[in-house]
Amino acid sequence: MTIASSSPPSRLPAGGATEARSKPRTRRTEVGGNRGDGRLAAVFIAPALLGFVVFLLWPTLRGIYLSFTRFNLLTPAEWVGLDNYVRMVNDPIFWDSMTVTVWYVVINIGVQTVAALAMAVLLQRLTQSAMLRGIVLTPYLMSNVVAGLVWLWILDTQLGIGNEIISALGADRIPFLADETWAIPTIALINVWRHVGYTALLLFAGLQAIPNEMYEAARVDGASEWRMFWRITMPLLRPVLAVVLIMTMIGSFQVFDTVAVTTAGGPANATNVLQFYIYGSAFGRFQFGYASAMSVALLVVLSAITILQYRLTRAGRTDLG
Repeated sequence: MTIASSSPPSRLPAGGATEARSKPRTRRTEVGGNRGDGRLAAVFIAPALLGFVVFLLWPTLRGIYLSFTRFNLLTPAEWVGLDNYVRMVNDPIFWDSMTVTVWYVVINIGVQTVAALAMAVLLQRLTQSAMLRGIVLTPYLMSNVVAGLVWLWILDTQLGIGNEIISALGADRIPFLADETWAIPTIALINVWRHVGYTALLLFAGLQAIPNEMYEAARVDGASEWRMFWRITMPLLRPVLAVVLIMTMIGSFQVFDTVAVTTAGGPANATNVLQFYIYGSAFGRFQFGYASAMSVALLVVLSAITILQYRLTRAGRTDLG
């Protein structure tokens, strides 16, 4: 005779009680895991953060402070208030250096952007060979100093192979780096030669993000390559192109090493760009306070230009749906 149990049957599956008891423990484990991830992230971020503070943030704050002082490394910094900025505003060499720098920036950005965009489009449409991309990037692997010295020898008026070729063709030799008219365009084109491959690869990466279906649909509608470039490529490439322009602008205003090894600011201050003038004021005449004031002015100019470019080009927004 079977005796029925008076207790109701359990509705929990086998092991249900164990799972229910283990849930709080799982929650605690997840919280502990998140804390561990945060500590690990802090360990990885620490070296970069330390480098940022030591090599960027502290020198920037120190430079801002020195811009209000008279300092020559031999005596303690003497607070002079706005005297350095007043001197800068009334300094004709400063404004001449700024004009030379702007002229260099216009040539460098104009030529480099057009050439890099053309190279990027050709790389996308004609070939996507990794070897060809490596060849395009080769000049960028060379330092600015080495590139400047190589072109200094090539363009030498008497012995340079460039002028030898010009002379062999029956034309007069051109003093590329020794003439006031030719010097800045020549330096700008040297830097274009070195950086155009890197810029082209950045734009090429942006072109790769544009769906091919858009070009195929445009071809079906009978659109020409030129029309597709202006109606599809340029609008969709705008965010990447805007970032490239901002990077190129900042780098162009900071040109120094190419000038230092080719013309040293000459002839007759024709290539005395702002960075070279700041360097000469600091390490040539030991006027670190005045050099810091000009550096702060350059920082303000670059910040204003960057913000204006970012807003005008809508770099943070894309037309891709």
